[in-house]
Amino acid sequence: MFSHIDKQNQPTMVDVSGKAATARTAHASARIRLPAAVRDAIDGDDIQTKKGPVFQTAIIAGTMAAKRTHELIPFCHPLGLESCKISIELDGDAAVIDCRVRVHHKTGVEMEALTGASVAALTIYDMCKALSHDMVIGEVRLQSKTGGKSDYRA
Repeated sequence: MFSHIDKQNQPTMVDVSGKAATARTAHASARIRLPAAVRDAIDGDDIQTKKGPVFQTAIIAGTMAAKRTHELIPFCHPLGLESCKISIELDGDAAVIDCRVRVHHKTGVEMEALTGASVAALTIYDMCKALSHDMVIGEVRLQSKTGGKSDYRA
């Protein structure tokens, strides 16, 4: 049985009213491969383009997206995130995005962490596309989650 399908086989939001609020965390990551034209624009630990500092902007965009996940993904509950930390590090020819989210609520924050990492990667693409369109976003995955029925670690 699918949790988002009711007895009449219609899509529905999961009822969490009977659940206890607990501390919940999620860590998601994404990678974006950067071609030489983009890597050549790296200045220190960020990429500088005419649009501004790429990684700093991606961190802001990813955080905003994580906070608004319920507006993007059907049936996600609106959550008042207590923490959303995004970091971006260079690893060879790629930028690795980590998004760590925390909340005290009745439902988990996996989708918020995945959304934050994904939108940060998309922002890097958007800000660097004038340099090259040959970027590849991939390996978007949940690294871990705690709280709720079970914990998970990749």
